[in-house]
Amino acid sequence: MADIYLTREGHQKLMQELEHLKTIKRRQLSKAIGEARAQGDISENAEYDAAREAQGLNEKRIAELEQKLASARILDENISSDEVLIGATVKLKDIDSGEELEYTLVAQEEADYEQGKISVSSPIGSGLLNHKVKEIVEIKIPAGLLKYQILKISR
Repeated sequence: MADIYLTREGHQKLMQELEHLKTIKRRQLSKAIGEARAQGDISENAEYDAAREAQGLNEKRIAELEQKLASARILDENISSDEVLIGATVKLKDIDSGEELEYTLVAQEEADYEQGKISVSSPIGSGLLNHKVKEIVEIKIPAGLLKYQILKISR
């Protein structure tokens, strides 16, 4: 698996999720399986089947997180802010509307549009990569063409 670049915050969030799944969630699912098993015949027990399926999904997510964290690289927060790179916060001006926007470029695992965190693999994220302040960037998206001027890059 290729390296995954995460901010310290994103790495910590994945670690917390993994810990929760391994401890609290595993206990809850084990208890649910035990309760369903206690109801008698498990061959036609929907609660038992649902609990076993949930347990399987939980174990799958644990394995995914462990794999991601094993190949994770934490971004150096002292990287230059001369150009747009993963981990950078970019202030943009939409050339057409004049609206100002701010995004932080993160790995796909950390993306959260509501918090202004966009993936570097998204059309906008990849379109901004390696550009500098004052440059005008044209980004093709499914809905058309976006034109942004980069106003500021920070870490």
